[in-house]
Order: sequence, then C-alpha cells, then structure tokens
Amino acid sequence: MPSRFDSEFKFYLSKQDEFVKDHNEEWVVIKGNKVLGFYMEQLQAIKETQKTHQLGTFMVQHISEGESEYTRTFHSRVAIV
Repeated sequence: MPSRFDSEFKFYLSKQDEFVKDHNEEWVVIKGNKVLGFYMEQLQAIKETQKTHQLGTFMVQHISEGESEYTRTFHSRVAIV
C-alpha cells in the first residue's frame, strides 16, 4: 500500500548521501521533489514550514547515514500551533 509521502521519501533516498555530506544530523523538509528547508530541530522545521504550507502536505526527515532514521514511522493527530 503506497504511503502519502512515497515520492518525498524516494527523493530523500536519492539525495541522502548529499544531505549527509552537507547537513548531517539536521532535519530536511521535502514537498514533492523539492527541498523546502534544512533545520537544526524537528519542531523548528515543522513550525517554520507550516507558516507557508499546510500540515500534512510536507515530509520532515532527520538526516543521517544509513537506514536507522527512516525505518520508523510516526503518526499523530496533534497540531502544532
């Protein structure tokens, strides 16, 4: 079953090595095949991005080498204001 963010995740995977080189341990915000920004904190990434994009329309991914950070899935119905 396809996930809501399959295309964003595939884009992340295609750029992971580059992101690790330039932004290791940061958070990247992706919408479609476009990087919306890099942030030091996950909450900062969400708060800043929701100013211009609706929650649920972008993916926030922690940048790290290997598979450890993208084998977990989190779901929440909580809105951050």
